[in-house]
Amino acid sequence: MSLIAVNRNFRLLFSATAVSNLGDGISALAFPWLASLITRDPFLIAAVAAATRAPWLVFSLPAGVITDQVDRKRLMVSADVLRMILTLGVVGLILSAPPLPFDDNASAALPMILGLCAAAFLLGSAEVVRDNAAQTALPSIVETHDLERANGQLWSIEQIMGQFVGPPVAGVLIALAVPVPFLVDAATFGIAAFLVWQVAMMPKAIPAITTSFWARLKEGADWMRGHALILRLALMLGVLNFVTMMSATMLVLLAQEQMGLEATGYGFLLTAGAAGGVAGGLIGPKLAARFGAQACVLGALACFPIPFIILALTSNPWLAGLALFLEMSAGMTWNVVTVSLRQRVIPDALLGRVNSIYRFFGWGSIPLGALFAGALVAALEEPIGRDLALRAPYTLGAIVCVALLLYGTLRLRLPQS
Repeated sequence: MSLIAVNRNFRLLFSATAVSNLGDGISALAFPWLASLITRDPFLIAAVAAATRAPWLVFSLPAGVITDQVDRKRLMVSADVLRMILTLGVVGLILSAPPLPFDDNASAALPMILGLCAAAFLLGSAEVVRDNAAQTALPSIVETHDLERANGQLWSIEQIMGQFVGPPVAGVLIALAVPVPFLVDAATFGIAAFLVWQVAMMPKAIPAITTSFWARLKEGADWMRGHALILRLALMLGVLNFVTMMSATMLVLLAQEQMGLEATGYGFLLTAGAAGGVAGGLIGPKLAARFGAQACVLGALACFPIPFIILALTSNPWLAGLALFLEMSAGMTWNVVTVSLRQRVIPDALLGRVNSIYRFFGWGSIPLGALFAGALVAALEEPIGRDLALRAPYTLGAIVCVALLLYGTLRLRLPQS
C-alpha cells in the first residue's frame, strides 16, 4: 500500500512538497523570463540564475549546523513563511518598475536586474535551510526500509509539480500579467507552511550547545572524510550540477532564439524534463531493488552525455524535449539512490551537518555553472557567432559527462540497499 495512504505525516509532507514545488515550477520559468524581458545580455540573465543558487555555496554549511541544533519542523515552517514574504516583495519590485519589456534600456535594466538578483538570493537562502531540514527530517517520518520508496515519491511529485505542471501554468499566468505568477508562488509557500506545521515528527533530542560552530561543523567534516564513497559522490554531483546549470541557464535564450518558442512553448518544453523526472522518481526505486545501487548510478552516468550532445546540435523543440526527458530521468534515478544511501548510513545526530557539507560540494557549484555559462557565451559570441556561442555550454557539458562516466566506472563501489 502507498506510504501516502498509510502514513499521515508523510502524506502531509508529501502535500507540502507538492504545493511548494508548484510554486517553484512557476518561478523557475517566471524568473528567467522576467530577466529576459529586462535585458538580452546573457551574463546578466546568468547572474539572476546564479543569485538563486549562490546560497547553496554560501549557506549550506551553516544550515547543516543549525538543522542539527533546532526543531526541524519549525525551521521548515519559518523558511516557507519567509519565502512567501520575499516573493510578495518581487511583486512589489515589478509593479514599481517601468513597463516591460525594457527594449535595451540599460539605465532601467541594471537596477531592476540587481533587485531581482537580491530577491533571488534571499529566496535561495531560505530554500537552502528548508530543503536541508526536510531531507534531514524524512528518516523521522518513515521507516528506514521505506526510504527509497519515500524519496522516489517525493522526487516524483517535485518533478510533476515543479516542472510538469508549474512551467506551463507560469506561461499562461505571464500572458495574463507579469506579476501574477509570483502572486501564485507566494500563496503556495503559505499553504506549504501550514501543511508542514501539521506534521507530527518523532521527538528528536536537541543537544545542548557546548562547542563552537566550527567544532560542530568539524564533526560532520571528519565523518565525511572517513567515508570516501560519500565524498566522491558529493564531488561528482558538484561537477554534474555545474554542467547541468550551464545548460539550464542558456536554455531560455536557446529556446527563444533558436527554437522560436514563446513563454507558453518554453513552459511545455520544460515539462518534457519533468516527465523524465517523474519516470526516474517512480522507476528508480524499482531499478535499485532489481539491479542494485551500483548499476543504477553507473547507468545514470552513461545517460548524462546524451542530452548535452542533442542540445548542442538541434534547433528542434521535440528533440530538445527528448533530451530534457532523458537528462531528468537519469538525474532522478541518481538522486533516489544516492540520497537514500546518505539517509541510511549517516548517523541522525550528524545528518544535518553531513548533508549540508555534501550539498556544499554538490550544489555549491550550481551558481558557478550559471555564471560560467553566461561568461562563456558572452566571450564566444563575437568570434564564433551567437548561435554557436549559445551551444558551447552543451558541447562542454557532453565532454565533462563522458569523463565522469569513466571516473565513476573506475572509482565508485556502492553497497546494496
